Amino acid sequence: MAVDLNINGKRQSVDVDPSTPLLWVLRDNLGMTGTKYGCGIAQCGACTVHIDGVATRSCQVPAQAAANKQITTIEGLSKDNNHPLQKVWIEGNVAQCGYCQSGMLMAAAALLKKNPNPTDADIDAQVSNICRCGTYPRVRAAIHKAAKMAKA
Repeated sequence: MAVDLNINGKRQSVDVDPSTPLLWVLRDNLGMTGTKYGCGIAQCGACTVHIDGVATRSCQVPAQAAANKQITTIEGLSKDNNHPLQKVWIEGNVAQCGYCQSGMLMAAAALLKKNPNPTDADIDAQVSNICRCGTYPRVRAAIHKAAKMAKA
């Protein structure tokens, strides 16, 4: 069955079982491998994308539930890594192994869109992605720096 998706501003029709998790449609059917598989139970956040602007764990969203909604993946955050968060992530050497970082960036982008001046507590509450390397202090610092850049 065809499911119509709007991914990064591009409408696409994908022939999949409508109950297939959006994560697998992105990765397996569309070759968009920036969104990562981590746990499959919406706990780790590696699969975070935006659906209608809300940070969402794509491993638990059936493709049909995302039909005709605005989906943004890490590939759609910017065309050339010039999003303020991507810039500060690189400048601050935030990533260690990097596996969780696309999900972290997507969660952070949704946070800054809602709250342009987050506290550490706001960041901890909204960017609840798991980083096995423990880069949380660098993640917080980068989000604060990106928030300051946006104000300037």
